[in-house]
Amino acid sequence: MRIISESPEATEELGVSLARHLLPGDFIALHGELGAGKTRFAGGIAKGLGVDPAVPVTSPTYTLLNLYQGRIPLYHFDLYRLQGDAEVVELGFTDYFAGEGVSLVEWPERLQEELPSARLEIFMKYIDEHVRGIELVPVASRYEKLIAQLSIGDKN
Repeated sequence: MRIISESPEATEELGVSLARHLLPGDFIALHGELGAGKTRFAGGIAKGLGVDPAVPVTSPTYTLLNLYQGRIPLYHFDLYRLQGDAEVVELGFTDYFAGEGVSLVEWPERLQEELPSARLEIFMKYIDEHVRGIELVPVASRYEKLIAQLSIGDKN
């Protein structure tokens, strides 16, 4: 599914819509260059999962992992500074991937063997100051069904 987000608010709302259908153990691989809207999207996921609005959702660039409590936990990873699977395993992150919450992973290309075979790939592209191209690619039937449940504008 391809979507054009016309504003940061629309990007956030896509995250809210998606979060309504997420379940414990879901894995979202979030791709996109700096400034593509990944953190805004993550904020929407947090909002949709019922994370307290007073809790700021920030990119875990330096902490590597932010945990947020909602109806189910959100594990927000940023793997940019890691070298690959060995570091991810050493830090214990793989325990979260099949855990009790949703794993939202920025820079998932740092994973190889540890990338779950069932996942939702989201590719975000900067088009201009406010507009983003977003593509949702399901990898497994669970995520095909999830995308079919989304109620958002044009589903190309």
